[in-house]
Amino acid sequence: MTTMYAALLRGINVGGSRKVPMADLRALLTSLGHDAVRTHLQSGQAVFASDHGDEESLAAEVAEAIEERFGFSVDVIVRDHAYLKGVVEACPFPAAELEAKQLHVTYFSAPVDADRFAAIDAPAFHPEEFRLGDRALYLYAPDGLGRSKLAEALGRPRVNKGLIATSRNWNTVTKLVELTGA
Repeated sequence: MTTMYAALLRGINVGGSRKVPMADLRALLTSLGHDAVRTHLQSGQAVFASDHGDEESLAAEVAEAIEERFGFSVDVIVRDHAYLKGVVEACPFPAAELEAKQLHVTYFSAPVDADRFAAIDAPAFHPEEFRLGDRALYLYAPDGLGRSKLAEALGRPRVNKGLIATSRNWNTVTKLVELTGA
């Protein structure tokens, strides 16, 4: 059975380094035997159809192919349409009432629990807030991610140790649901 997936690449095409042209990424995914390959923006999102593998094996396959083709390592998370749709449906914040720049989702490579974030004094960052979901963290940052002190605290290496973590704004989160639902 064919499933639609999104591949989320961490840290590419930022500041002129680790360049992965989207046309080359599409060609790479097609060469791996995936169908209906599309990319979204230049910041590391691709969708594709596949009838083989699971999320973890597909992520490893894509990461290995990128390293072989481009000569550098890229962290990759792959999630299927049902998961991406579930993330949108489970949003604990009133997404329809917020600007897309105010709401972000950090996708994790594995489940996380509240203990990982226990050292973060969440009330000290008010009105910014975060909530945990299924292998995801929802961040409400009223002034945007670039000015968010809470995002900085949540992104510290000791907090995310042992995980791949990559964030997307709400527009991208919902666009991935749309693209993988086709």
